Amino acid sequence: MCGIVGIVPRVPRDPELLSALVRRMAGAITHRGPDDEGFFVTPHIALGVRRLSIIDVKGGHQPISTSDGSRVVVFNGEIYNFRSLREELTRQGRAFKTASDTEVVLQAFDAWGPDGVRRLEGMFAFAIWDEKSRRLTLARDWLGQKSIYYAETGVGWVFASEIKALLALDLLPRSVDFEALSHYMTLRYLPGRSTLFGGISKVPPAHRVEVTEADRTFHRYWMPAYGPKHKGSEREVLDGLDSVMREILPEHLISEVPLGAFLSGGIDSSLVVAYASIVSGEPIRTFSVGVHDESQSELPWARKVAERYRTRHFERIVAPDLARMAPEMTASLEEPVDPFAAGVYIVSQVTSEQVTVALGGDGGDELFAGYDRYVGQQLAETFSGLPAPLRRKVLRPLFRMVPESFGYKSLATRLRWLDEMAEKDGVARYAESAAFLRFPHALKAALFGERLWGDLESKASEMLLEEYFRDGCAEAFVDKMLHADFTTRLADHQLPIVDRMSMAHSLEVRNPFLDHRVAEYAMRIPAGWKMKGRRIKYITRKLGERYLPRDLLYRRKQGFGFPLALWLRGELRNLMLRTVQESHLAAEGIFRREEMRRLLEEHLSGRIDHNFRLWMIFNLELWLRHYMEREPVALLQEWVDRARAA
Repeated sequence: MCGIVGIVPRVPRDPELLSALVRRMAGAITHRGPDDEGFFVTPHIALGVRRLSIIDVKGGHQPISTSDGSRVVVFNGEIYNFRSLREELTRQGRAFKTASDTEVVLQAFDAWGPDGVRRLEGMFAFAIWDEKSRRLTLARDWLGQKSIYYAETGVGWVFASEIKALLALDLLPRSVDFEALSHYMTLRYLPGRSTLFGGISKVPPAHRVEVTEADRTFHRYWMPAYGPKHKGSEREVLDGLDSVMREILPEHLISEVPLGAFLSGGIDSSLVVAYASIVSGEPIRTFSVGVHDESQSELPWARKVAERYRTRHFERIVAPDLARMAPEMTASLEEPVDPFAAGVYIVSQVTSEQVTVALGGDGGDELFAGYDRYVGQQLAETFSGLPAPLRRKVLRPLFRMVPESFGYKSLATRLRWLDEMAEKDGVARYAESAAFLRFPHALKAALFGERLWGDLESKASEMLLEEYFRDGCAEAFVDKMLHADFTTRLADHQLPIVDRMSMAHSLEVRNPFLDHRVAEYAMRIPAGWKMKGRRIKYITRKLGERYLPRDLLYRRKQGFGFPLALWLRGELRNLMLRTVQESHLAAEGIFRREEMRRLLEEHLSGRIDHNFRLWMIFNLELWLRHYMEREPVALLQEWVDRARAA
């Protein structure tokens, strides 16, 4: 795992200038690679890398070049099938200087051309410079686990694993992309190539980019496909999934440095630990984090799995100060953060004290229908079948009489959701559902400043999801929802969080469910076996019956969480009041202070739970101050302390 950076100048430049610039970029992401650094600079290219040494620790120094020096690579990630590819390339007569997966990437490109990326199984972002054609090839992995950001500058085309490396050049004016901001407020992620930074974009997953001094060409090398479906019985399909997991897990365990696994107590991380324990043949380290509130802690369930597989288990009770952590996390993520990010940040911090690599369970919910919202769509469809006068004139007033408890998925919130979603159908209902807890179009109209909203009003964020229902990748409605979530929420929200929050602690996280081979197999499982009736994650639970306690598999989904809604009415009340009073977002005309105040007053009065919206506003305030106004993290933490104590 590493961080990569580079510059393709518009015209040949002084190598000393390019060297100084690329070193400045690499210095901004030292946390991604504290073990080593390397650079390759000519008048036509500047490449840099910060290395976290995991495979071929002694010999894998980057950049790596071909024997004739015609091509050079910098690489971030892990190639799980590098050993089999190396054997194949060796049979072709190719010689290797190192034992690293990085050199396998270079040799694969040299042997098979740009389409050699299709032979790579893993998570990756790499750049290969061809000296003869003076062409740079960038590639991002199948599912988007590793990121590449890019921008046009006065010097040339620049790229990096994180945005802060681009900003370190001071060649770009710092500005907000307000259309991207609007989409973020609704969807909680930044869709497509967009970022919150004007002039900075990201390479989409499963893409490679050909870059010359004059041109940039994007090529998509893979599309998700939810058919044709697997034939055979349920047991045969389960056997196939079991076989794929057993096949890929040994590759995910390859490491020359200490390795462990996150163990949350949920189905996905527990299954990963089970498979890892079986194929490794020896106890692995597992790490669990819990909170003092037993209703929010899954430690007992994690302990059950650890005991079954006799892992070297470590657990810690934490009492995190989310508000004070927020500036640091926002700086690491380069976006506003939500409580999910805090959970990853904390467990990564704990885990990194003992290991350098950790296995995780990300992707299981998006591949195997693990979220309650999938069942919610069915419930809304059933409820919408009631006569409209009964729903609107009788049930709606009754629903609104239910008091808000400010708990996780409270009854009042669920009833409001059901009432509103019954007014929609199909993709429109799915899209509105995605926005429900954040800022649907009408709420944004009230929040955004009048000047900005005039340009944004016609760009409804919810409709961005329609393309994934109509692109032909999936047929069943469940698969269409999974496809939309897999392509957007997972790639643009969850995976960047996992990468940034773990790499902030120089920890590599590998997710076996996100292995391209597992993903392709899962997509072809019949939709009715992913969600059977109203049972989410049906096929995963059936697979889990082979390896996990039954009571763990069939308990209610819980997750690692924080009582944020209650905190915002209690210990964080003053902080939110000061955030609204002193908001730079309001001072800049981005948001309307009176609407921010209205949302806060409704929350404090107990009428409506706005915790997701208020936390989003607070973290966006931190992001604006840190990245646009260059206020250091330490000063933001001091402001949080003062505001909370006021």
